Amino acid sequence: MPRTVSIFRNNRNQAIRLPKEFEVHGVSELTIERQGDAILLRPVRPDGLSLKDEPRGDAGFLVQRPDLIDEGRFSLDESDEGES
Repeated sequence: MPRTVSIFRNNRNQAIRLPKEFEVHGVSELTIERQGDAILLRPVRPDGLSLKDEPRGDAGFLVQRPDLIDEGRFSLDESDEGES
């Protein structure tokens, strides 16, 4: 349901206060975009590029991972052709 909010000045910027029911959780930034006469706010979500800022995993982090066996699948590798 649409709500009406007041626009006010914050130094040289226009600002609004989001009502409680529009509160944003789990993010500290929003993207803002104009679509026609509407202004769209979206939470900034991490993307694949943000992984570069994360600490590297240990060299053997997959060593302890159990092998998964997919029964009923066949190899698409040409070197396995003719083997059954």
